[in-house]
Amino acid sequence: MINAKRAVESHNQPQTTPELKPLYMEALTLVERLHRRLLDVIKDEFDRSGRSDVNSVQALLLFNIGDAELTAGELRSRGYYLGSNVSYNLKKLVEMGYIHHQRSRMDRRSVRVSLTPMGQEVANIVSALYERHIRSIQQVGGIAIDDFQLLNKSLHRLERFWTDQILYRL
Repeated sequence: MINAKRAVESHNQPQTTPELKPLYMEALTLVERLHRRLLDVIKDEFDRSGRSDVNSVQALLLFNIGDAELTAGELRSRGYYLGSNVSYNLKKLVEMGYIHHQRSRMDRRSVRVSLTPMGQEVANIVSALYERHIRSIQQVGGIAIDDFQLLNKSLHRLERFWTDQILYRL
C-alpha cells in the first residue's frame, strides 16, 4: 500500500532532468562565492587606500544604509545579513562614530540607524568602486546589459522560488 502511494505521489511530481542538479548546485555555490568575492573586492579597495578602520562587511552595511533611516530588521532584508552579524556590526559602527542610532518614536523596542558624515564617506567609497565597475564591466568583464537582464531575472525567480518554499512550506 505504501509503495503504491509513493508511486502515485512520484507520478504527480514533475520529473527532474539529470542535468538540472549539477546546474542548481553550481548556482548555489556561485551565489555564495560571489558574495564572498564582493567582500574581497571591497576589502581590497579599502586596503589600497590605506584604510583599516572598517572591514568589508561594515563598509557594505554602511553603503546599504545610504541616505535612509532603517532598523536592523530592514537592513537584514535589504542587505541579506545574518541577524547577529548586523547587531554586532551596528554596535561597532555606532561606537566608532559611523552611525547615529535612536529609538523609534512609534516602537520603543526598535532602534533606527542612519549614517554620520564619517559613515557617508565610507558609503561613498563603495559607491565610487561600483561606479568604476559599471564603466568597465562590459569591455573588461565581457558582461553586457542583456546578460545582466537575464541574470537578474533568473536571480529574482530563484529568490521568489525560495521565498515560496518558506511561505508555503513546499
